[in-house]
Amino acid sequence: MLRRRKFGDLSDGTSVDVITLGGPASPGSVEAHVLTYGCIIASLSVPDARGVPANVVLSFDRLEPYVDSSPYFGAVVGRYANRIAHARFAIDGREHHLSANEPPHHLHGGFRGFDKRVWEAESSGNGQGVVFRRTSADGEEGYPGAVDVQVTYTVVDLDFHIEYQAVADAPTHVNLTQHSYFNLRTTGDVLAHCLAINASTYLPVDEWLIPTGELAPVGNSPFDFQESTAIGLRLHAEHEQLKRVGGYDHTFNINRVDSTPAFAARVLDPSSRRTLEVRSTEPGLQFYSGQVVGHRGFCLEPQHYPDSPNRPGFPSTLLRPGERYQSKTVLSFGIG
Repeated sequence: MLRRRKFGDLSDGTSVDVITLGGPASPGSVEAHVLTYGCIIASLSVPDARGVPANVVLSFDRLEPYVDSSPYFGAVVGRYANRIAHARFAIDGREHHLSANEPPHHLHGGFRGFDKRVWEAESSGNGQGVVFRRTSADGEEGYPGAVDVQVTYTVVDLDFHIEYQAVADAPTHVNLTQHSYFNLRTTGDVLAHCLAINASTYLPVDEWLIPTGELAPVGNSPFDFQESTAIGLRLHAEHEQLKRVGGYDHTFNINRVDSTPAFAARVLDPSSRRTLEVRSTEPGLQFYSGQVVGHRGFCLEPQHYPDSPNRPGFPSTLLRPGERYQSKTVLSFGIG
């Protein structure tokens, strides 16, 4: 049985629940609170070096801010995470026009993407997991085909597992990710957090934050996180990409050897000694240094590359009938 209670009501009267997984937080476990609205992770409580648990994701304590003013706090974003240039793509010679919610481009699934939908929820893993399901209708935000989507969250000790599955009844594009903002210190900014990213190349972007198509080496640049480096150390370096974005908001090409979840990134907060390691089956990792929240949180979003539907050279996000979209990410917490 799920441990769930009412969190609030939408303007149309639809009820939103909060579900508790794991816990109570202790030196050996994570306690998570997740919402049926947007599959939002509203809380991830993990212990620090003294064994004191605290929430390490940015969140709200009421439903209304999530609906009205959230910068995707804790949500699953889709049908396509990140940007699609000019809000359009072609499949088999037919052009499809998406909602241009970041004019003239498309971002995170549109005006009412997966983050703004209420999902069905049922128990999984003896109460330590939850399976969210919904059907994205043909034409939703301009996407072709109906898509049945499943997102599973599971707590295993100090690991938080995220699994995605989807099937479609017509060719379409699918690219899902989790958009939590982390602060392992829980207060203040995250600029002293030390970050390592398992990537030797990244994707430069244009003035609209659309990838140029280049895979640029990170070496000898502020984008080199192959060795653990404070997030704020080079944030204001004299580099065109940092100036263009106002910080980091770029996809890193993860070094992989097979299709199993690969090490993507590791973060250490020097004050609490909390650590976060990210492993994923995805080819890319979007690192966002949290400009919109005054650097109070950072995002590490495993995903396919932005604008892949318009870039034949990028790993494909095309999902055809009879195929199954599958992706897995593991967030592992610890003490460093």
